Amino acid sequence: MKNSIGIFFTCALLSVIIGQVNAQPAKDPFPLAAPAGKDSNARQVPLSGGVNQGPFDNSNWKYGSAFNAPAGSKIWNPAKLKLMQGGKLVGGTVRGVVAPSTYCAMAEAGYDFIWTEMQHQGASWAEVWRAWETCPRARAVPGVRVAYTDEREIQQALDGGALVLVVPTVDTVEEAREAVKWAYFPPLGRRSLGGGNAFSPAMWGNVPGGYRNTINDNLVLILMIETLEGLKNADEIAKVPGVTAIFAASGDIGNFSGYKQGDPDYERAINIVHDAAIKAGVKLCGPFAWKERPDFSCFQAQSESVQIMRGAKAELGDLFNTQAKPEVGPYAPK
Repeated sequence: MKNSIGIFFTCALLSVIIGQVNAQPAKDPFPLAAPAGKDSNARQVPLSGGVNQGPFDNSNWKYGSAFNAPAGSKIWNPAKLKLMQGGKLVGGTVRGVVAPSTYCAMAEAGYDFIWTEMQHQGASWAEVWRAWETCPRARAVPGVRVAYTDEREIQQALDGGALVLVVPTVDTVEEAREAVKWAYFPPLGRRSLGGGNAFSPAMWGNVPGGYRNTINDNLVLILMIETLEGLKNADEIAKVPGVTAIFAASGDIGNFSGYKQGDPDYERAINIVHDAAIKAGVKLCGPFAWKERPDFSCFQAQSESVQIMRGAKAELGDLFNTQAKPEVGPYAPK
């Protein structure tokens, strides 16, 4: 009987406790939300405890600390780190990115980054992303030359996981600022939070400090000077905050100037880009053939087709290109 009474009172006590818990009002998940159907006058009146006081003014907005990199964060992009340490950065060019196996072979061949070619090739961004995600931990980090300074082009590249971004034919300071605007998250730029491969744990989602909070410090942004107008504005282009390096475009400087390498007018044009980089304190890039040229520290190397031929030549030695020549048929000399 005593046990029955004890059980009864215990159950009754539990019922009272549960009733009291259930009677507690649910916690409001939106305690600072505007009242339903009422103008809160938020444009004029700040909420208590806010950093930004007075009427709303976007031009004087004090940016918050929610996305600051943790104190003491270290650079995790080896391409950026190498440049910061004074090394020479080399990118191998991949044109056939539609074949992930080719991309991955180049990414493991010994380069610092892969210059995925999207200016002069017809690949889609879906194909580029597929190649990059096939070997996300390859020795060479994914990089890309986009087609032009454009929000969609740049954000497709970065959301896909690019850590080196090359922007061609930058002629003006305004274009340089546009490149920075779309390449960097706020407060430096206006890149939006769109997700993508870059945020995946398989790529950069688990980097120390978090991808969103640290990518601004880890991105390598290279702007190419290729035209006479670009030469005119090179000093100011190089000074735009966020620019890591400027690239003296060897082929197109000749194309737009009308002179070839070795001509005094051509060399003067290259020296204008050189001087702009030195004055701005940014890195100076060019073709790999210029790796011994003074002050150049980042380079574009040849494409996969050239490297396959060079590798075959090194392997075959005196047997390279010694095919038989039939007198008839499709392989006969014409």
